[in-house]
Amino acid sequence: MNNIQNSDKRILFIASENIGKIKEFTQLFPKDIFDIISQPKTIKINETGRTFSENARLKATEVANFTNQWAFADDSGLSVNALNGAPGIYSARYARNDDERIARLLKELSLVQDRRAIFTSALCLAAPAGKVLIQVEGICKGLITKEKKGKMGFGYDPIFQVLGTSLTYAEMNPVQKQKLSHRGVAFSLFLQKLDVLLSSNQFMS
Repeated sequence: MNNIQNSDKRILFIASENIGKIKEFTQLFPKDIFDIISQPKTIKINETGRTFSENARLKATEVANFTNQWAFADDSGLSVNALNGAPGIYSARYARNDDERIARLLKELSLVQDRRAIFTSALCLAAPAGKVLIQVEGICKGLITKEKKGKMGFGYDPIFQVLGTSLTYAEMNPVQKQKLSHRGVAFSLFLQKLDVLLSSNQFMS
């Protein structure tokens, strides 16, 4: 990552109201380059996109326009084979809270043998005028467990077991999760593109 002097740090808004997401991304972004700020509470965004990428772009551009600063957004969700891809882009709206979302999903899969699922994360960075600077997507394949395992993470983490491991996201330490998760994969791709962007004159524009 390029070295930028502290005086040249750029404000970056995280376009999310999800405390878990904001915490994860605050830890991932280089602190010597960005001052991370959470989305203003006065912004309410209707996620009308038909894909994770469309929703990430919508959130990033709206917050960038509203704040007149760079904005970063993630749209992610769980797609279950046996449910024809549900909950998908409606993962956060599947029920009122994490516990109820998990309970609903496990109930719907109670008699299902096929537990395959994919977690997807779409990331977008937008400039104040609404111009999309970076957009990437990452996935992680796994299985839905029959009960919650682990106490780390948030959302569906306790019931998503990463393919090739015996661990759910909620059983992984932060380093393991960053390496294997959909969000970690997407952010690794994002950082590669960010490094190129920071080398250009767009960083201070």
